Amino acid sequence: MKDSSKAEKRVLTNEAGAPIENNEHSQRAGAAGPTLLQDHHLVEKLARFNRERIPERVVHAVGTGVYGTFETTHASVSQWTCAKLFAQAGKQTPVFLRFSTVAGSRGASDTVRDPRGFAVKFYTEEGNWDLVGNNTPVFFVRDGIKFPDFIHSQKPDPHTNRQEPDNVWDFFAHSPETTHQVVWLFGDRGLPASYRHIDGFGSHTFQWVNAEGARFWVKFHFKTDQGIKCFTAEEARAAAAEDTLHAHSDMYAAIERGDFPSWTLKVQVMPEAEAANYRFNPFDLTKVWPHADYPLIPIGKLTLNRLPENYFAEVEQVAFNPGSFVPGIGPSPDPMLQARLFGYGDAQRYRLGINHTRLPVNAPKSVSGGASNYGRDGAMAFDGNGGRSVNYTPNTVGGPAPTGAPYALGYDATGSVGQHGLIAHRDDDDFGQAGALYRVMDAAAKDRLIATLAQQLSGVRREAVRERALANFTQADADLGHRLTQALGAARG
Repeated sequence: MKDSSKAEKRVLTNEAGAPIENNEHSQRAGAAGPTLLQDHHLVEKLARFNRERIPERVVHAVGTGVYGTFETTHASVSQWTCAKLFAQAGKQTPVFLRFSTVAGSRGASDTVRDPRGFAVKFYTEEGNWDLVGNNTPVFFVRDGIKFPDFIHSQKPDPHTNRQEPDNVWDFFAHSPETTHQVVWLFGDRGLPASYRHIDGFGSHTFQWVNAEGARFWVKFHFKTDQGIKCFTAEEARAAAAEDTLHAHSDMYAAIERGDFPSWTLKVQVMPEAEAANYRFNPFDLTKVWPHADYPLIPIGKLTLNRLPENYFAEVEQVAFNPGSFVPGIGPSPDPMLQARLFGYGDAQRYRLGINHTRLPVNAPKSVSGGASNYGRDGAMAFDGNGGRSVNYTPNTVGGPAPTGAPYALGYDATGSVGQHGLIAHRDDDDFGQAGALYRVMDAAAKDRLIATLAQQLSGVRREAVRERALANFTQADADLGHRLTQALGAARG
């Protein structure tokens, strides 16, 4: 072991590298006089301190990040996609995975009832692929135009500066498509016991294209190899009372003792031609594809095995963008996904700056040596900024040029421009799958769901909101609506 007492003494410097004489006292106009503005070290130190906190994420602000490896285990994937990370069994790709809660600000507990973010950055040889999902296979809304309103309803009220049950349930009650996700959220899986014991989902429908140009629609499922474990409400409160970052601490402790958590990546694959006549609209984020229709197909293993060295540099500054695809993987016409393709990148450009993609945790590790383009300048251009190379194209100096090879990731689009909802398919409604989820719960899980919903709704002051919410649950399942009405009546006395 290295003797730190004999290590070479390092000199404290300012940001320009000049040595600092004294770090105990600021410059003053005499022993009893005021502090001088000319004290560059003082001004620089305070100015840096004032700017240590970058804007936190609007959502998913509480997070835990871990490095790992994804290994493709099934060679048959190439029949659906030409993405090189899936090219052959045994191929390994480094990853960074960030877990998170959704609604809380930095410092909030990570044991609260909330969806858990499950965002994976694959550092592939063709560039970075970001799969930005949750621990639920569905979401609250199906169109991104409603997303800001949804988040505002869950965040602190403009007047009271606290989350208000009336706001939360007013949005839910007026948005029947939330019913499926609400049953997930207020059921047992709304309180995970740890990040190691949750599944992860891409949630959206994505596009795969094989080498022949055939297209498929695909959903991604990361199934935890540790098994699902959930807290009761009492257990979650006790864990938070002991450690507000219980899930974060649990993950760090597991990695440090060599207990590396893993997930099996499975996919559902739908041939492009089957989408038009499938019984549910396959691009509706509030719906699942029943496994009886499209079985889960295992394709690989994701293992987490290394902690970040610096939380701010790697976890706080990691930036995920659902628009980051690689050849063979692309978007679908899912309207919520289409909105996220813009929204996430724009949020990172605001939060971290235009050059955030060059930060080590975000920089691609592709065979071409990383990103190669004509982006220059902007705040925090901390690398060579392209050096002497020209910043325009086309050019005659041998700068980076397009490959000319199409991704074949298009799809047919017809009809008039306008504000359209998703086309309803045969079995589409806002309540059927929510009711089915309730009916597969065992008796004890149903009891816990009803008790939790009753507790939540009892805090709603506006009767019209309660009645509308009860009507939604009744349409999902008559027994759920009846029992919840009784429980709410008892809770309110």
